[in-house]
Amino acid sequence: MTSDTASRTAHLRDARRAPGWAVRAAHLIPLLVLPSGLWRIALVAGLPIGTPVDPGPGESVYIVSLSLVSEGLALLALGLVRPWGEVFPGWLPLVGGRRVPPPFAVTVATTGAVALTLIWGYAAWGLPANGNDLNFTPAGFALLLACYAPLLLWGPLLLALAWSYHRRHSPTR
Repeated sequence: MTSDTASRTAHLRDARRAPGWAVRAAHLIPLLVLPSGLWRIALVAGLPIGTPVDPGPGESVYIVSLSLVSEGLALLALGLVRPWGEVFPGWLPLVGGRRVPPPFAVTVATTGAVALTLIWGYAAWGLPANGNDLNFTPAGFALLLACYAPLLLWGPLLLALAWSYHRRHSPTR
């Protein structure tokens, strides 16, 4: 075992375990993001979801890509409660295999959480102002709301995970 591997293993052994609520929240985040991604994929597939919108080929690629990237980012929340989130993947140049500095992880997670809270908060705020301005059927609009409303929790849950990660990795604790 190399000294770098030994120190990394020792660090992972010494790190405090994530509390149960944080583990549950990290697993919940991808599930909260899933309905909106499935809604977008249903839109691209032409399923009857109550909308007159018919995306073209380029827009369809964008919509599917958005769904995949969103779910991938949501899955990264698991890195705040799992050992694999403590070490950069080996394929990354320069930092691969090295320990993730806790301030870096906390800063990235906090920035993402604030951005998500602002994005989905603004979207939710705009809904009463604009209403059903895309001419969805009432059932289609209700489905849209049901699929996108869970995204309001993504930012606050990620912020709570970032705080928990910070507390676990703080040298003064």
